[in-house]
Amino acid sequence: MGLLTHLLTLPLAPVRGVGWVMQQVAQVAEEQYYDPDPVLKELAELERALVSGQIDQETFDRREDELLDRLEEITRFREGTGA
Repeated sequence: MGLLTHLLTLPLAPVRGVGWVMQQVAQVAEEQYYDPDPVLKELAELERALVSGQIDQETFDRREDELLDRLEEITRFREGTGA
């Protein structure tokens, strides 16, 4: 980028900065949303709750299905993006 172009587009710098920040925030949010670790931890906690008698088998099965579906979604996303 030449000096003249840089000077002419200088008023747009705040807009480019805000765009960059938004892109970074979106990237971090996506990484957190598609992180399998919290789902795996919740599955382990769910099993502990079943074994200790805090929840019944029906509740366990329903919640386990939800978590396994979430893990499948995460796996599909990671395979699709190459992450």
